[in-house]
Amino acid sequence: MFEEIYKKIVEYDTIVIARHIGVDPDALCSQLALRDSIKLTFPEKKVLAIGTGSAKFSQIGKLDKLENVSNALLIVTDTPDKKRVDSVDFSQFSYSIKIDHHPFVEKFCDLECIYDTASSACEVLMDLLLNVPLKCNGDIASTLYMGLVTDSNRFLFNSCSSKTFDLIARMLEKYPFNLSDAYEKIYLRPMNEVRLEGYIAMNMNVTENGLGYVQITDEVINEYGVDSASAGNMINNFNYIKEVICWVTMTEDLKNNQIRLSIRSRGPEINKLAEKHGGGGHRMASGVKVKNFDEAMKVVKDLDNLLKEYNEAK
Repeated sequence: MFEEIYKKIVEYDTIVIARHIGVDPDALCSQLALRDSIKLTFPEKKVLAIGTGSAKFSQIGKLDKLENVSNALLIVTDTPDKKRVDSVDFSQFSYSIKIDHHPFVEKFCDLECIYDTASSACEVLMDLLLNVPLKCNGDIASTLYMGLVTDSNRFLFNSCSSKTFDLIARMLEKYPFNLSDAYEKIYLRPMNEVRLEGYIAMNMNVTENGLGYVQITDEVINEYGVDSASAGNMINNFNYIKEVICWVTMTEDLKNNQIRLSIRSRGPEINKLAEKHGGGGHRMASGVKVKNFDEAMKVVKDLDNLLKEYNEAK
């Protein structure tokens, strides 16, 4: 599969790399690292990494503006279904490739490379770069490491395997980079975000079935001086609360007229429930977007019922 991807990269002079809406570090790092690797290997090619950015992740790297392209190759990273691909008109492209680690949802690319046991899309790309003649360097390796670290929540998830650590070790050996610098880029944050985390902890409701949930309104977002993406990106900070098995943040996003739910679990699988409500993701980490808090609470109710069934089965 990796050889087929490499052959297509060689074949096309114009390559566009996209990923899912609602950018997170794994999605961003996977597309930036692949772009930089292709450009390092083939300086004459036009390679663009596109999508809506986030000020929160600006220190990781810059995206490109999508230009009019023809006879171009599209590569989509970290995205299981077509509706979640950010800023892409598939009719513009001659050929498309998916590189992903989510459970399969649908086929929407000509060539699909899916390793759903990998910790992250960046882990898949580490494997790719170590097995085809694409060039790499310390900066690219560091970018891939940042994406892997965040999507595995610093190696706390069971998606990490011996292969995960082997790939990291091989990357560090071949392309040394500064681990402290990488962690600072992804985890250094302003005091107002720390205070928002305190607000979430103080205002989280917990049901008798072990569901933790909190509503974060636009008023709260403005009070703490953060953007709407900040709360959702804090979801992994609440992994180990004794009374909570599954937890969800519901964040109001007035700019896009929606409520964004970030859901995590260390008990029942949640991705099917998320898909039922128009979202999706991993078995233990998913997301949903709805129109208002009333719809959001319907998702919460379904999650609580799922937890009740899970607890009764145990």
